This record gives sequence, structure tokens and C-alpha cells, in this order.
Amino acid sequence: MTQPNRKIALVTGGSRGIGRSTVLSLARRGVDIIFTYKSNQEEADKVISLIRDTGREAVALKLDAGAVGTFDSFVQDVGKTLQKLGAERFDYLVNNAGISHHRAFEKTTEEELDQLYEVHFKGVFFLTQKLLQLIHDGGRIVNISSGLTRMTIPESGAYASMKGAIEVLTRYLAKELGPRGIAVNTIAPGAIATDFSGLRTNEDLKKMIAGMTALGRVGEPDDVGEAIASVLSDENRWVNAQRIEVSGGMLI
Repeated sequence: MTQPNRKIALVTGGSRGIGRSTVLSLARRGVDIIFTYKSNQEEADKVISLIRDTGREAVALKLDAGAVGTFDSFVQDVGKTLQKLGAERFDYLVNNAGISHHRAFEKTTEEELDQLYEVHFKGVFFLTQKLLQLIHDGGRIVNISSGLTRMTIPESGAYASMKGAIEVLTRYLAKELGPRGIAVNTIAPGAIATDFSGLRTNEDLKKMIAGMTALGRVGEPDDVGEAIASVLSDENRWVNAQRIEVSGGMLI
């Protein structure tokens, strides 16, 4: 039986970094979680344990966010998972899963560009499309972009271009899904100390970034995870079709 006022989120790439922080932030706000991981089940199991420590339900599903051909079976798995949780649909979708890329324009290969496109744009486009049948009317979607769509940092052009496409897609989704009451926004993190960025253990780079950030430090995953959870909350129900940068005022 569906529990009244229960909220369920689906977060891609939820086993580490910003995704991990997002699912834990949502769980602390009383949201049950379905999250995806690509290969590291041990890390996913740790996150499940942390979520359950908050008193919320948690399920991890394996997903390659760039393998569009697997999405139909994944959506079926989500439906089965919802049934096990006593629900028919979920409320929040966070398209967070991604891959990093740092290479000069003239050295970027076709294979690298294709991989970025498959994960960061094509995958987000079609996974969202296929999941629409399982999202509640009045639900919310957050797509993850990057501060690099505003700031121009050498060797980031291919990655940033895909994120720029996501920002445009977000506005179109907000318009087309508006009749269903679904709000769609973009969160654009600045430099965050994660393994994804290679920044977590690079103290020299941290100091350099702190010097170009108004708040004087490098961002942490919780700075972004809490922002995502906040945008999904009822308090921000009237925020729609927006790009919200979470960078501490980097390069302003």
C-alpha cells in the first residue's frame, strides 16, 4: 500500500561524490532512495547502509548511464523496485552520473567525444524520456551541469559543451513537462573536492582554486548535495527552468 506523503528519489551515480552526498541529504530530509552505480557494488552497499541509518529505505541498481540500449530493462527494474517499496511512481529524478574529461581541443579524439555525448547528453535525454512513465505528476527533475559552462578553463571544452547542451535541454523539459506540473532545473557545481575531479587530494590545486573563489575555499560534495536536495524540496516548488550555480563565487 502506498504511504501518504511519502517521497522517493532516483539518483544516478549515487555511490560516490556529489551523488552520494545528494542521496544522503535527501534521506536526512525523509526521502526514500533508489540510486545507481556503475561497477563498485561495495561502495554502493556502504551508501545503502548509511541511508538506512537515517531510517529511510534504499535500493541500489546497476546502470551504465551511457548504454542507452539497456535503459528499457533498467526502467523495468525501477518499476519492480517501486513495487517492493510499496509505490507505483517516484517523485524526484537527479541525472547526476557522469565521466570526467580534461584534454585540449586539438587532442580530443572522436571516441572521447562520443563517450562524453553518450553519458552526458544522449543518456540523460533517453533515460529521462523512458522514466517519465514512472515519475509522479508534480514531481521534480534536476540535471547536473557544470560551472564550466560559464567559466572557460583550458582543456575543458568537450566536457563543458555537453553540459551546455544539458542546460538547454533543461529549459525545454521544463516547458514540455509543465502541463504535468513537473519542474526541471539545472545545478551547476564549481570545483568540488571529489575523486571525479581529481581535486580531492591535490592540495596545490585546492589552494589555487580557493584563491579565485569569493568564499575562499574549494567546494565539498555536501555543498552541492544539500543544494540539490533543497531545490527538490517543496520550499522551492516555484523554481523552474533555472540554472543554479553552486560554486562559492568562483571566477566572478
